[in-house]
Amino acid sequence: MQNRMMITGAGSGLGREIALRWAREGWRLALSDVSEPGLQETLRLVRDAGGDGFVQRCDVRDYSQLTAFAQACEEKLGGIDIIVNNAGVASGGFFSELSLEDWDWQIAINLMGVVKGCKAFLPLLEKSHGKIINIASMAALMQGPAMSNYNVAKAGVVALSESLLIELAQQEVGVHVVCPSFFQTNLLDSFRGPTPAMKAQVGKLLESSPISAADIADYIYEQVAQGQFMILPHEQGRMAWAIKQKNPQLLYDEMTVMADKMRAKARQNPS
Repeated sequence: MQNRMMITGAGSGLGREIALRWAREGWRLALSDVSEPGLQETLRLVRDAGGDGFVQRCDVRDYSQLTAFAQACEEKLGGIDIIVNNAGVASGGFFSELSLEDWDWQIAINLMGVVKGCKAFLPLLEKSHGKIINIASMAALMQGPAMSNYNVAKAGVVALSESLLIELAQQEVGVHVVCPSFFQTNLLDSFRGPTPAMKAQVGKLLESSPISAADIADYIYEQVAQGQFMILPHEQGRMAWAIKQKNPQLLYDEMTVMADKMRAKARQNPS
């Protein structure tokens, strides 16, 4: 390990906080995002925190941009030790309301962006015997109502991570997948959904969370150090996952009630 880390979606939110957490340990960071101002701000904060690195604008939908980013990591850092596939977007809406374009957009960024990140950086990780950290979501495990395209994309990230955990063991490449619940983030900036009411409901959940992106970054740092594969930063999320493993029907019933409430609320506030 030469303390070199790549992060996608590093211009804000959890990506930025992960960068800062590792920067405090003196790591060199390769930061990418579609927002150049966000990236510059993250780099400034990283340097203040005791780390260093470089930024490169990168849209994870474009594989050639990711391979160019990997090449830049090789040229500027001599390789990479940890990659964090964090770039993601939020969306919501009942299945009947979601267009196929909504599905394509969600899968292209939240699932295929992670696939392409792993693919582009795998040769460097095989050389360094490094680690992959994929950011999924509790939505991958719990499948809440009115977010089927998001649930499917994030469940795909978990399945990909499980596949890589097994396949890359022989190459001594470590794999971790993180499933946060709602936390205080700017995910709503990218939110796409059929109704403003849905965005407002998600916004309330994000704001009411007692856990911040910085708390999650701390938890990820500790769990990766311990070699934990599936990282569930929220205590409530860990409890819900334990219940689902023992009695899935209980969770399905709960989610059905939640869906009914969301529909009732949407009827009260049509906009």
